[in-house]
Amino acid sequence: MLRSMEDLGAPSSYLAIEPGVAVYSSDGKKLGEVEHVLAVPDDDIFDGIVLDTSILSGGHRFADAFEVGEIHERGVVLKIDAEAAEALPEPSANPGALEAGSDDVEGKPGKLRRAWDLISGDY
Repeated sequence: MLRSMEDLGAPSSYLAIEPGVAVYSSDGKKLGEVEHVLAVPDDDIFDGIVLDTSILSGGHRFADAFEVGEIHERGVVLKIDAEAAEALPEPSANPGALEAGSDDVEGKPGKLRRAWDLISGDY
């Protein structure tokens, strides 16, 4: 499907994605441009991209890392088609951290309780 898109250049990495790079659906439609990359480069974690979809209704959209199919020097291709891309969510604040304590495992079998105590430091 890349034939219907402009020349995207050589394959690249999320570390090299620049704002303004074109974002395409799997069926070759230009969806918008990269607004910014969500990542923790020091830990080599790629979370996804926020794209400016001003050519679609709704402004900014978030494409999770698993929806990103190919990254090139001059473009990103998602694994989803244009119709599915219209349903991409708007970016939101990070969800709160999920925390659990030893009280959350009450009633669990003894092995699970001991495992929890070991990993939580409650042993």
